[in-house]
Amino acid sequence: MADDTPYLARNWFPVETPSSVLVSSSKYLNNAALRDWLAMILLRKNGSDMPPQVEMHQLLPILDSLRDYDRIEQMFEDERKVNPELDAWFKEGFYSTYSIDDFKEYAPGSLGGTFYSWITEGNYEIQITPWVEPKTQFQFYNLRSGQTHDFEHILCGGGFNFMGELVPYWYRLTNVFKFIKNPELAAEVSLIQIFGSLRYTVRTILHYPQIWPTAVNAIQRGMKVGQESDALFMKKLEPAFHLPLEEARAFLGVRGAVDVDTEREGAFWASDGKQEHLLEAAE
Repeated sequence: MADDTPYLARNWFPVETPSSVLVSSSKYLNNAALRDWLAMILLRKNGSDMPPQVEMHQLLPILDSLRDYDRIEQMFEDERKVNPELDAWFKEGFYSTYSIDDFKEYAPGSLGGTFYSWITEGNYEIQITPWVEPKTQFQFYNLRSGQTHDFEHILCGGGFNFMGELVPYWYRLTNVFKFIKNPELAAEVSLIQIFGSLRYTVRTILHYPQIWPTAVNAIQRGMKVGQESDALFMKKLEPAFHLPLEEARAFLGVRGAVDVDTEREGAFWASDGKQEHLLEAAE
């Protein structure tokens, strides 16, 4: 007698449990706050009542509650034994204490000058979270990631807008796995990027399909830089602030970057999805 079980449902064996609440082998699925956050950021439309950056503010404490910090520190210790570049980076332990006024001196078109223009014109803050002296390896990794993120936008070719955000996200999601040998550690330090990028992929398909090709292109460009470049996330960017952008890229080992203006598409993504006039000048 032929098995009449639908093909997609075959080999599914529901697990019986006496538990009255959700139980899973995944700590992420078990976390109600993360489930709610994911449902919201994947399915919602954008609105001025909740800017996209608020979503990341909500995510960070959720991830903190799920992390095994002792395990992360041990993975860093083990990685440093087989990864001389990472070990040297931690031993130097360099991080910046600059303010936005420190960038006034850099010429237009230089890495530092471009950063100054983008930050001041957009009225952005350069310290998303307070800079405090790191006490652990993971704290140092996160501190430098925060300090270099805006420069990764510039160096990798992603504008300071919502579509441009995909470029540094996907640079990290490829470059970090290229230069950290332990994939479990690489994944642990990439959680912000993978969760953050989901907003710009799923939501674009659901509500802003007009700019899906822009999102795909941004992802591809970020991946290309990540695959072709040196370990930018471990580079000391400060000595390159005075250099013209292309010279700064060469100095830091950044390859494959292409500058694409996605300002209009980013503004459309931030809208309610009905303001197609925002795209007219881009066509």
